[in-house]
Amino acid sequence: MALFELTLVLLLIAVALTAVSRRMQVPYPSLLALAGAGIAFLPGVPKIEIDPNLALALFIAPVLLDAAYDTSLRDLNRYRVPLVLLALGAVLFTTVTVALIGWKMAGLPIAAAVALGAIVAPPDAVAASAVLGQFKVPHRITAILQGESLLNDATALLIYRIAVAAALGPILLSSAAPMIALSTVGSLVAGYALGRLSLATLGRIEDAASSTVLQFAGTFGVWILADRLGLSAIITIVVYAMTLARTAPRHMSARRRVSSYSVWETAVFVLNVLAFVLMGLQARSIVERLAGAGQVEAFLFAATVLAVVIVSRLVWVLGCGVVIRALARFGSAEQRQQAPSFRGGVLIGWCGMRGLVTLVAAIALPHDFPGRDPIVLAAFAVVLGTLVLQGMSLKPLLRVLDLEPDETVEREVTQARIAIMQAALNVLSGKTSNAAAAVREQYSAQRTLAENPDDAKAVTEYDKLRLYAIKSQRDALEELRRNGTIGDEAYHRLEEEIDWTELAASPPGRFQPLTT
Repeated sequence: MALFELTLVLLLIAVALTAVSRRMQVPYPSLLALAGAGIAFLPGVPKIEIDPNLALALFIAPVLLDAAYDTSLRDLNRYRVPLVLLALGAVLFTTVTVALIGWKMAGLPIAAAVALGAIVAPPDAVAASAVLGQFKVPHRITAILQGESLLNDATALLIYRIAVAAALGPILLSSAAPMIALSTVGSLVAGYALGRLSLATLGRIEDAASSTVLQFAGTFGVWILADRLGLSAIITIVVYAMTLARTAPRHMSARRRVSSYSVWETAVFVLNVLAFVLMGLQARSIVERLAGAGQVEAFLFAATVLAVVIVSRLVWVLGCGVVIRALARFGSAEQRQQAPSFRGGVLIGWCGMRGLVTLVAAIALPHDFPGRDPIVLAAFAVVLGTLVLQGMSLKPLLRVLDLEPDETVEREVTQARIAIMQAALNVLSGKTSNAAAAVREQYSAQRTLAENPDDAKAVTEYDKLRLYAIKSQRDALEELRRNGTIGDEAYHRLEEEIDWTELAASPPGRFQPLTT
């Protein structure tokens, strides 16, 4: 009962912190990290242990699927060079650098030091997106950060799995390399096949609640099956999610889609809250086990790892930027234009906040893992330090960099809106009824507004008038139910229709949770 009450309190605190973060215009993960550390060290807070194998499946699988589902394949292909340099190069560079520190400074075995490097290597783009979304930064930067946050997880966790296995028992690289290659190919095939199978099942279910439950069951099932077959669960989940994302929208009704998006958003938020607190509790247990000089050495080591993580990313990103700009001088005009600027490199380098993957990978270390205590404490320090130092300073940094505003997404939305309005008008062109005429008039008006994006006043007034009319509709609907003219079933059906209309007239502003 005490654990249940603690969970309720934690969730309420997390909700309050999200409101505070919006008012302060700082990433909510930064406040969540501080709260998790503070709560964990309060007297009387119960100790909570979680099975290491369960930690990866419970926390990583749904968060990784949520991130992969929203990833753009077009942007991954368009920015493949910087993404490879970050998702592979930066992760390997950070892993090696931190591993050297762990080996030399803390005396960790080589495999354990590499595991530490892999744990703290992958940044999480969600904290950065929470701030970048308030500014119209170049779309290239946000696309690279989001793509990196997905791909670097797969790279880091693959290194992590190999390092953990090597630390617990000797493995031969000559025999491991073919197995890794086979596992990678098998994971790609399995992810695609399971995605197609899931689509065939979900397409036959109309109930929103059942569909959402099957989505979660499918996610955990894919992870567990891949793990049991010796495949990479991370790669399998990523491919599985991308397969769903490309074809699921045509197999799901609007009601099911809106319902499932809301549930997933809430679930990912709850998982983040629990992960931060669990990590804090782990850190408290470690501090309690350490005594005297041991505590000082552990905190000094954790602070050193934090500094190395921040500096190594900046060195790698800015160094790669210099090389790319130098090579672009000998390329085409388009290549010179696509070369990253120094200011953009500074922003990407500073957006290296660590999050859920680092937390869970540290928690998932076996209890008998060599050097587990200093590794977990260092991982917690990196997450807390990067979220606070980099997350809190990101907004002032954006003001200093003064990047050019970007309207790429807005232009694409306008272009697509015109096309889909015209498609609706084309299919209605042969209809002559009064109802068809009314629908055509509505689509025609929306297309006219989309064709004049510079007339912001007209577009704004159009949406305001729609929302003004919707408010009157809601008042009338409430009165009809209040005086007994309609029952609750009719009321809720009409309420849903008005909700869809209001969503169409309202500006986007979806709340973003912490992922990889």
